[in-house]
Amino acid sequence: MEYRKLGNTDIDVSVICLGTMTWGQQNTEEEGFEQMDYAVDQGVNFFDTAELYSIPPMEDTQGSTETIIGNWFEKRGNREKIILATKVAGRSGMKWFRGGETRLDSDNITKAIEESLKRLKTDYVDLYQLHWPDRPINLFGGGLSYKHYDLESVAIEETLKVLDDLVKEGKIRYVGLSNETPWGLSEFIKAAEMHDLPKVVSVQNAYNLLNRIYESGMSEFHHRSQVGLLAYSPLAQGYLTGKYLDGARPAGARTTLFERGQRYETEQAEEIIRKYVNLAKEYSMDPALMANSFVNDQDFVTSNIIGATTMEQLKIAVGSIDTKLDEECLKKIEEIHYGCPNPCP
Repeated sequence: MEYRKLGNTDIDVSVICLGTMTWGQQNTEEEGFEQMDYAVDQGVNFFDTAELYSIPPMEDTQGSTETIIGNWFEKRGNREKIILATKVAGRSGMKWFRGGETRLDSDNITKAIEESLKRLKTDYVDLYQLHWPDRPINLFGGGLSYKHYDLESVAIEETLKVLDDLVKEGKIRYVGLSNETPWGLSEFIKAAEMHDLPKVVSVQNAYNLLNRIYESGMSEFHHRSQVGLLAYSPLAQGYLTGKYLDGARPAGARTTLFERGQRYETEQAEEIIRKYVNLAKEYSMDPALMANSFVNDQDFVTSNIIGATTMEQLKIAVGSIDTKLDEECLKKIEEIHYGCPNPCP
């Protein structure tokens, strides 16, 4: 396994991060345990979860993934060996969290961390992330353009002050963002510097062969401000494996079960996915291996958050750390990309 620094901290995290959002719906607790055991045996020391999980969001399963991880910690007795990241829900109308609209204010964040710690059966979280901004912006396949909504939002300084209190109390070690924009990240950095508040050490955004918009505007923060990317959806919700080509709906797959793949079903996507799948076949490589390896190799990526519902999928994803794409393959990837950049932003 390869390890990289988490931002400007002294923490070394595995380049492969174990994503967990299917545990509690698509995966049982027993399967979650099997995945964690295997990942740790392969050198993975970084787990990512959220109070929102499992996915898709439902009142009956909210928090189930954290509970599974907490039960695993209790049975294995190895909490100290894992760098644990979780998230607090941003502004939303999902009122089952705390009986009202979720916001990134003092009351919500304080209650959220307390509940997460109980489910995780730990007294601290290594990385606490804001799952999405409090201010309303285009998210989760909202396209490349910014659309302004003239609504009030919790001030970034106020959010950071709450997080600062949690750091001082020892409940969280570091702060991260997720689904954030260049403006948002820069404002968090500025507020932290001006008011001596916790600095953001990472951003968790989508990044894959179909969506490389992080390279424009966000990737520079890694080099200038030591804020790296925790890349989620490296397989574009499984679409880059080719399993959904020609309208296929494999049994048990997320899009088959929940119809949540619209982000990766744009007009141009099918043709581009087919090109990447064929390129992988040209090199006698599993398409998932190629897609994950591409993400692993980016210098601004701190960790690649892989996810799997089967052990076969997990082994391919974790094993991608040992695969390096050669210059010819990378050149052909760029040719496909420039022919139709970011068909699924």
